[in-house]
Amino acid sequence: MRQFAVIGLGRFGLSVAKTLTEQGCQVLAIDKDDGLVQDASEFVTEAVQVDSTDEKSLKAVGIKNVDVAVVGIGTNLEASILTTLTLKEMGVQEIVARAVTQEHGKVLEKVGATKVVFLERDMGIRVANSLTSPSIIEHIYLSPEYSIMETVTPQAFVSQSIGSLDIRAKYGLTIIGIRKKEQANVKVCELNISPKADYVIKQGDVLILLGSNENLERFKQIDK
Repeated sequence: MRQFAVIGLGRFGLSVAKTLTEQGCQVLAIDKDDGLVQDASEFVTEAVQVDSTDEKSLKAVGIKNVDVAVVGIGTNLEASILTTLTLKEMGVQEIVARAVTQEHGKVLEKVGATKVVFLERDMGIRVANSLTSPSIIEHIYLSPEYSIMETVTPQAFVSQSIGSLDIRAKYGLTIIGIRKKEQANVKVCELNISPKADYVIKQGDVLILLGSNENLERFKQIDK
């Protein structure tokens, strides 16, 4: 079982800690605020009041034993950076850090974050996509160049095989999965990973596409 540390128990950190716990993970929750620690203690494996910029304090709570540390500190940029640096120096292999600005994110990467999350930017992108492209269900940015996008199948694709559509050649995209769209408040979990070329696309199928952001933007224009 993987062990996680979540440092900074604001709305983001608390949500991460709770979700990880619900998924059966061991979670060590850390914050300077005793009230936030008490809130987290109701559901995580262990919750402690600690100054995350202090290496001795982190060692004392066993931070070196975790597989992944999530730095959810938002407004205090200095504490966010120092905490990430300290975790790196202590040998934590995977550090996921929340960034407020692009500059903040660059610093976090330089001091040791293995993954940087931009909450405000990513949420803004998702909202904008949902407003301008109603057929787009999800858009996950993997890097400045590449993303994964879930989209309702264009009507012109229905009843055609993946091979005949030749999406890779025409749009520079790869279909990495197909799932059924949720209907009537019933979650349908059927998922086809790496569908074969002879798979015939059906009404209600959701395409999971991988490709460059430029090609994905071009693909969005199909239904317009």
